[in-house]
Amino acid sequence: MNNLTKLVLAATAGIVLGGLLTAQIPKLGDAKDSDMQSMALGSEAKPLYWVAPMDPNYHSDEPGLSPMGMELVAVYAEDESASGPGTISISPEVVNNLGVRVGLASYQAINTVIDTVGYVDYDQDQLVHIHARMDGWIEKLYVTAEGAPVEAGQPLYELYSPELVGAQEELLLAISRDNAALIQGAERRLQALQVPQQSIDQIKNQGQVQQAVVFRSPTTGFVDNLNVREGFYVTPVNTLMSIGALDQVWVEAEVFERQSDLVEVGQPVSMQLDYLPGRTWSGQVDYLYPTLDATTRTARVRLRFDNGDMRLKPNMFAEIRIEAGSQRQSLTVPREALIRTGTQDRVVLSLGEGRFKSIEVTVGAMDSQRVQILNGLNAGEEVVISAQFLLDSESSKSSDFMRMNYEPDSDMTLDMSAEEMPEMDQSQMNQSE
Repeated sequence: MNNLTKLVLAATAGIVLGGLLTAQIPKLGDAKDSDMQSMALGSEAKPLYWVAPMDPNYHSDEPGLSPMGMELVAVYAEDESASGPGTISISPEVVNNLGVRVGLASYQAINTVIDTVGYVDYDQDQLVHIHARMDGWIEKLYVTAEGAPVEAGQPLYELYSPELVGAQEELLLAISRDNAALIQGAERRLQALQVPQQSIDQIKNQGQVQQAVVFRSPTTGFVDNLNVREGFYVTPVNTLMSIGALDQVWVEAEVFERQSDLVEVGQPVSMQLDYLPGRTWSGQVDYLYPTLDATTRTARVRLRFDNGDMRLKPNMFAEIRIEAGSQRQSLTVPREALIRTGTQDRVVLSLGEGRFKSIEVTVGAMDSQRVQILNGLNAGEEVVISAQFLLDSESSKSSDFMRMNYEPDSDMTLDMSAEEMPEMDQSQMNQSE
């Protein structure tokens, strides 16, 4: 075989071998893509275990269905080390769809407002009770209905009394003897029996006894508790009627026992009534009763209101708002952030990066906008103020409601005095140390 033939055979063998190698070995670009895919598959997080959505205590080593027939949820290593039990992670898209909003815990003054109810009553300082000071019979009644207006000096009733007749005869006898001392003594006796001076002068001028004497109103006001009719036999024990003024009224209100310490005499009060919607009366706290009702555990508060137009009437039902004033600066959060249960108060803490945790807090006073936090939060922390009930229900399934990293704010400690700092229990003081 000559050299030319050897060269041709060698070339042919090289071409065939090259084709075979080309068919068996992937391209460099394909090799790179395959390596990247392998790296991606190798770096994919693997679930540690699966749990039931409604029972976090149920664990499984493989996906499937829970005893309730629901699909198991995978738990990854990052979930285990999030921020303690009860911390949930939500993607930004879900946070946006839920409309989650947050507010800051900050130091502010609480403007305490007490809302309660009460009843309009007469001003007891101006209420006059009418009694007869001797036994007798009502001959004529000039006022026949409760609520009737009367003026000072207006006739109320005529009374026949043997004792009253005897006192008049003594006066006439003293006049007939022209004895000044007896005349003065007889007049004083009639005055003690509340006989009007007008009737005494009439007896002296006419010189005869009046069988029935007219008694008049000592004040201006409205008749209340009318307890007599014509012909009644009355004694000094009987209350014939009462006369009360309405140019100023009292309102008897009640506040809860825990609120009684916030109410003081002189505090401004506003009042509204159903029969005149939109109108507001302004008054003030007049008196705090020293005892509590044993049944309702409430304290009575007396309020005073001007009533120049006589629109306020006794026994009207009123809605009361007492402005209890501002307390000192304290740590507060928006009131809508608070979740109240029968045994616990909670807020949902925003930990950032879509992580949330429901924690227990101790609350104090509150107003219409803010609520005081005595324990459980630091100034500057964020709490959820919308969609918090949904987040709380998800976090509560496995949360212990404890703060694992609760420490007082060092900057705030420098700015606030010891009296102005919120109280901490002993366990939190140990943690802060």
